[in-house]
Amino acid sequence: MSQKNNMTKPFAILIFMLSFLTLEAESTITISRHYCLNSSIFSLKSTYEANLNLLLESLSSHANASNRFFNTSKENLSYADAVYGSFLCRGDVTKDVCAECVTNASVMIKKICPMVKVSILWFDECMLRYSDQDFFSATDKAPLLYEYNAENLKESAEFMKLLSKTMNQLITPAAERPDQKYASKEAYFKLRSSILYTFVQCRPDISVANCKDCLQNATFNLLTIQTGKIGGRVLLPSCFVRFEMYPFYENNSEGEKKRHSSSRLVVGITSATSVFVLLWVVLCFILKRKKNEKNWDEDPIGTEILELHSLQFDVCAIEAATDCFSNHNKLGEGGFGPVYMGTLPCGRKIAAKRLSQSSNQGVHEFKNEVELVAKLQHRNLVRLLGFAMEREETILIYEYVPNGSLDQLLFDPRQSIQLDWSARHKIMVGVARGLLYLHEDSRLRIIHRDLKASNILLDDDMNPKISDFGMARIFGAKQTQGNTNRIVGTYGYMSPEYAMYGQFSVKSDVFSFGVLMLEIITGKKSRCSYISDHDAGLLDYVWEHWRIGAPSEIVDPALSESIFANEVIRCIHIGLLCVQNDKEARPAMDTVLLMLNSADFVSLPAPEQPTFFIPSVKHKQQSQDQNSNQSSEKLNSSKIMQQCSVISGYLTDVAPR
Repeated sequence: MSQKNNMTKPFAILIFMLSFLTLEAESTITISRHYCLNSSIFSLKSTYEANLNLLLESLSSHANASNRFFNTSKENLSYADAVYGSFLCRGDVTKDVCAECVTNASVMIKKICPMVKVSILWFDECMLRYSDQDFFSATDKAPLLYEYNAENLKESAEFMKLLSKTMNQLITPAAERPDQKYASKEAYFKLRSSILYTFVQCRPDISVANCKDCLQNATFNLLTIQTGKIGGRVLLPSCFVRFEMYPFYENNSEGEKKRHSSSRLVVGITSATSVFVLLWVVLCFILKRKKNEKNWDEDPIGTEILELHSLQFDVCAIEAATDCFSNHNKLGEGGFGPVYMGTLPCGRKIAAKRLSQSSNQGVHEFKNEVELVAKLQHRNLVRLLGFAMEREETILIYEYVPNGSLDQLLFDPRQSIQLDWSARHKIMVGVARGLLYLHEDSRLRIIHRDLKASNILLDDDMNPKISDFGMARIFGAKQTQGNTNRIVGTYGYMSPEYAMYGQFSVKSDVFSFGVLMLEIITGKKSRCSYISDHDAGLLDYVWEHWRIGAPSEIVDPALSESIFANEVIRCIHIGLLCVQNDKEARPAMDTVLLMLNSADFVSLPAPEQPTFFIPSVKHKQQSQDQNSNQSSEKLNSSKIMQQCSVISGYLTDVAPR
């Protein structure tokens, strides 16, 4: 019975969709892409929110009366809570379609980007934007978003030549158009016996020169980010470009006034016929898929990330960018696989993380990372540019971060001199901000579960970016902790409740952050023995010096010329608070950030002894004999680093990355 229902469901969907085609063939308002700057937020019932609501109402009311473009602002006399907004409708759409699109966008943008001060929402027919900064007449080169059709052309080289020629022919006519800066063009592609449709448009309030510059930039990216696709678009705040192998815009060469009801009927009938054929093909595909359902079940990636096809790169493009994954482009290697530096044809540098064929966990983590990181945007999180899956290759493509990972600088005596105290404090604050965003400020509550020095990347200005979300877990709004039988992560950074019982929460990440802080301050790895004749790790080493009142002795010698003693000792104190055994005693990340930024204005509670601390025989004797020679207890840090050994069973990567 259930099999019969499964067979009839596609036919029901087919009939349901065809029933709508008896109506007039009008534009369907569909969401394309959006951008939410989550680092800038406003409070509920604030003046900014009130001004934003007035602005969105104003944009909606002007959509029908304007010439498909409108700028406005809402501000107080102090300009403190000013909101600037605009909409731009595609140049070919009617005013009715423009009004419908802008009205929908003004409602959807607050739902998609709740409580953020800078948002952009692109529909197929219009773009709506607001910000707390005046962007009128400005030419913005970021954010740059793009999406491509998943289907590839076999005649890729010939098609790209035609596409490049046709797109570049539109730039000058669009920029020099006096009323609305847009242009469209069709070209016949002989090898496929089909028509190529292209369209470009700028905001009317930017200059001719700036429009040309924006369109050239967008077109260059469109032609180089991915190649050989049957459709695609690049979206910028000031302009956009798009191509398809079907007519997605109205050809206005005969004027909008000639769109009579008779032509609508013809279009409707033609569309109905085309869609019927298309749906019949889809139906056959569904039936074939049912027949081969077992094969689909064995697909390690599944269908969840198919909707993220706009982030998909061609493997051949990544191979070209990395010089076929040559060793001289290799940045490093983890449990997932090697990471390579590459350069796209547009000049943009990337980091390509290639799934190792021998990795047992990589596929699951790959899917998790693509689905998760694509939804996150924060200056202290590494940005995922896309992924590639072809020919048994599975690759994640990230922004290239030139200074590499924190561990490469921190634990190399020759490199660590680049990290003065100011840089190290900046890194700790940045990582704290990134974790706070994951725990509280993003639309999802996320537990990273593998925060460590090798997963902190540093950009040109030593700004930290948290990376590697393959082990991250998403929590519901009211969920505070989870349990697992599969312990993943890195011992030495794991909280005791997670390592021993599989319990994880935001406080698990706080523990890892505390370990990271102590590593940054001491320049020592957490997974080494630092107390002579005993396998005691970094936490034991720091705690013992804290207990005897000598915390300054553990500070990295490379900091001697740039040290701020009181601030360093305060950070040691905060680190010890984060690694306390009782997770409830650990501060939340918002409190940690407040402690880091408030100098001596916020008093700190006394920390408790960390877990896994085992007093050494020498320190027991020291506490019993006050006259013992304390100098013999001091450790030569360089010698310790040479003798650094991993403790079996405790300092092991259970799920290496």
